[in-house]
Amino acid sequence: MDPIESAKQRAVSGMEMFLRNFSHVPDDKLVWTPTPTAKSAIRIAAHAALYAGRFAAMIRERRLPTPADLGAWLAERDAEEMALTDRAEMERVFRAGTAEVLSALDGLTAADVELTLDSGQGWTMPMAQLMVLPGWHATLHTGQIDYLQTCWDDQHVYVG
Repeated sequence: MDPIESAKQRAVSGMEMFLRNFSHVPDDKLVWTPTPTAKSAIRIAAHAALYAGRFAAMIRERRLPTPADLGAWLAERDAEEMALTDRAEMERVFRAGTAEVLSALDGLTAADVELTLDSGQGWTMPMAQLMVLPGWHATLHTGQIDYLQTCWDDQHVYVG
């Protein structure tokens, strides 16, 4: 399969799997955390949703973020995540970000797929890896939602 089409399918399936599992988080558990410093289900969801758009920008611009002040950049990211507290808005942001990923992937050429992007911070990332990151990232955070569900004794396996 074409690597761009494969990345698009992974982005959509990762988002859909995340949203399916997240839909089973009860409203009264959205902000629950197992410890005071842990992230809640809504915070994890906000992170996953907002990063879809961030990955789209990286793919579209063919560059990784290179913040001059990493601490300030992370604080801004955290504030954006903490501000996204509504389930429906989170889903809207996630779907819009994933649509942006699909559009950005459609804009890549075969030569772009072969690029290696430099972080400017001593590490690189092949475009081929960045292309699949949106789907992988959503899947990774689906596992966090699954874990939180076991913490409140929801042992059901959600397959549909």
